[in-house]
This record gives sequence, C-alpha cells and structure tokens, in this order.
Amino acid sequence: MVFDSPYLLGFDDMRLLIERIGRSHDNYPPYNVESLSADHFRISIAVAGFTAEHLRIEVKGAHLTVSATRDRTGETDTRDYLHRGIALRGFNRAFVLSDGLEVSKASLAYGLLHIDLHRPKASEEIKLIPIEVVG
Repeated sequence: MVFDSPYLLGFDDMRLLIERIGRSHDNYPPYNVESLSADHFRISIAVAGFTAEHLRIEVKGAHLTVSATRDRTGETDTRDYLHRGIALRGFNRAFVLSDGLEVSKASLAYGLLHIDLHRPKASEEIKLIPIEVVG
C-alpha cells in the first residue's frame, strides 16, 4: 500500500480513514444528513427495532461512530415467516466530522436516531496573555 512508503511516516490516521471509507459501502442502516442552518446539522439513522440500550454513539477525534448490537441469546423464534425483510442485525456506521463540529445531543424517536451536530461560534472575547519576564 502507498502508506507503507518510508516517505509517508506518521500518516497512520489517514490510512485508517481511507480503509474505513472503503469498508462503508454497506447501505445498512439507511441514514439522512440534513443542514438545519449554517452551523447546525442532523444525522438521522433508521434504527427500528433497536432501543437506546442497544445503541452506542462514540466520538474519537474527528470520527463519529454509531453502532448497535442485539443480544439474541434466550430468544426463541417460533414465528413462521413468509417473508422476512426487516433486518435486525447489528451495525457500525462511521462518519468523519469536519473541524470544529461537535455532537450536541442525540435522541431516539419513532425508530429514528437523531444526532445533532453544532459548530460553535468563534469567541469574540479578548483574552490578555501575561508576559513573563525571565532574567
């Protein structure tokens, strides 16, 4: 791979990002990304059948990861399906956040997980930095 070159030392994060994007071709679960204003965005993910206890939202650096697990131990499925099209499998969905975006809240309503992202306004506060005199 190109990142194995000795001229590209320290680019491990970039390599991991490219690998993650390459693996994200799965369309499950479906999601929307909305721009609610210039500094407010919302990611809505279809998570019907999952409760808040099944879901996990994690932010690490610029990476937002949403995952779900279903503990099916002890469940007995005695139903005889003629068609089973509702997938209740676990998933990992990753997003790369631009600089300055922060997750402000997450809510679960009617089978949709909403994740709100905000870009805080730049502070107009003037901060004086003291000068230390040495010697």
